[in-house]
Amino acid sequence: MVNEFKGFSGIQMIDEGAAEAASVVKQTAFPAIAPVAEPLLQPTDPSTVEPGDGGGAVNKVVIVGSGPAGLTAAIYAARANLEPLVIAGAVPGGQLMLTSDVENYPGFPDGIQGPELMDLFRQQAARFGTRFVDKDIERVDFSQRPFRLWAGGVGYGAEAVIIATGASAIWLGLDSETRLRGRGVSACATCDGFFFRDKHVAVVGGGDSALEEATFLTKFASRVTMIHRRDEFRGSKIMRDRALKDPKVDVRWNSEVAEVLGDDVVSGLALRDTQTGEIHEEPMDGLFIAIGHTPNTDVFRDWLEVDPKGYLVVHDQTGTKVEGVFVAGDVHDHRYRQAITAAGDGCRAAIDAERWLESVGLTEAATSTAW
Repeated sequence: MVNEFKGFSGIQMIDEGAAEAASVVKQTAFPAIAPVAEPLLQPTDPSTVEPGDGGGAVNKVVIVGSGPAGLTAAIYAARANLEPLVIAGAVPGGQLMLTSDVENYPGFPDGIQGPELMDLFRQQAARFGTRFVDKDIERVDFSQRPFRLWAGGVGYGAEAVIIATGASAIWLGLDSETRLRGRGVSACATCDGFFFRDKHVAVVGGGDSALEEATFLTKFASRVTMIHRRDEFRGSKIMRDRALKDPKVDVRWNSEVAEVLGDDVVSGLALRDTQTGEIHEEPMDGLFIAIGHTPNTDVFRDWLEVDPKGYLVVHDQTGTKVEGVFVAGDVHDHRYRQAITAAGDGCRAAIDAERWLESVGLTEAATSTAW
């Protein structure tokens, strides 16, 4: 059972990919994602109850985020009889909703579409009793237990929380880039480089991430053109040297992408000279954006530690400085950023949450695991 109570709208977490994901989902003909669970109790009148109070039971576990980390955590928590509630976001599914072909997730020898994979994750979580709220997280209060979280103007109580809100790629903000995302435009060379074997691709950026992406893409592409708006890279010397010495890599200095060309797939780029403003076109088969990621941590920063890049800091594998609050996936991992590693994180966080709930006497210790 879950006790819902009316809360107050706070600052909504910014999801860099939400609007774009919505357009991708609308164009993708996959079965409908499992429906949102109906409230088990009617919301309490906010004039009589302060946010976070409530006469009924609160959730044992609330999971924030519905990418691979969040939904894997939900599967494990549900199988452990923790009856998890997932605050999935207004555009559920995470970054894989922006990915067309996924060929490096185990169990799918022919590959699978990103939205379809996330639909299967969600169906599996729902099968074991996971409930969903398809609203964006607005604010949290981790000052005491039960913890309090607000989404869509409604407050939810939780004995334990798993944060799996991920990190959103920073995009150029071009309409043509959005339209061709997953059709030649990508933000992950590790994920999509294989599809550009013997093709000419471009990488936008000048830091270590861009240099690493460009070097990685030389394993597949016949030619990699780096596009940088300045006249020198800001990445480390070792990464600069490695990229510039590679015969497959060339650079367009003082340049930026003005438009991505192509109807159904990328066919070229319109490049603008940042010094003269002149625009010229170049044929291109793919475009990789490597200008950084934004961790979706805004609503948690008042309560949890973040590193200099804004990612959540973990303690003892999946924990935080607040007992009962756990972390999984790209919201703390800025090294790997893979669906499979995020899923593994979700598994660990759910197991740690279950063991912690047992240790503080909030659930009974199981005689045999349900994992």
